[in-house]
Amino acid sequence: MHPNPAYRAEDRSRHLAFARARAFGTLAVNAEPAPLLSHIPFLLDDAGDTALLHLVRSNPIARLGETAAVIAVAGPDGYVSPDWYGQADQVPTWNYVAVHLRGHLVPLPHGEMRDVLDRQSAHFENRLAPKPPWTTAKMTPGVMDRMMRQILPFRFQIESIDGTWKLSQNKDDDVRLAAADHIETGSGTELADLATLMRAVAEKET
Repeated sequence: MHPNPAYRAEDRSRHLAFARARAFGTLAVNAEPAPLLSHIPFLLDDAGDTALLHLVRSNPIARLGETAAVIAVAGPDGYVSPDWYGQADQVPTWNYVAVHLRGHLVPLPHGEMRDVLDRQSAHFENRLAPKPPWTTAKMTPGVMDRMMRQILPFRFQIESIDGTWKLSQNKDDDVRLAAADHIETGSGTELADLATLMRAVAEKET
């Protein structure tokens, strides 16, 4: 997380809403000889206390048992050129949004795998409406059983949440808005969303 408090003023509810909407992140755990990472979809509960996820049985993280972990959720990001500010003596930077969920990864009984999978798939299928939702009931039973043996369910118990919303809040409104007007032409991901967030900072402050 960026240490500048200007980028860390958002509250827990906004961090949770962002993580819930993204529903995809990088799971990280300490291990020897180096940390282990896995890129995972997850399903965050309404209270923001737990997340459900699953891992392939062969994933080294799945063999650790209960362990401290972090899920890093990344959002829009992009390079900011000093030329875009319309102000002298500026330096390059990178704007971005990131939320970290910290806590413990807890293995669940394999008997809960079907429920975890059904809940996750229902959540994402609902986003595709009006498409008729896919369900595990569409699978051939024997095929489904074989595939289910290859994945393991987990609960991520959330103990703390922090986030960085680095959107040029350290600049005056006119300078930040000037950069926002250019950022969509630059380098990064989801640049239109990043520009919208940069503009919303000015609206929030007025």
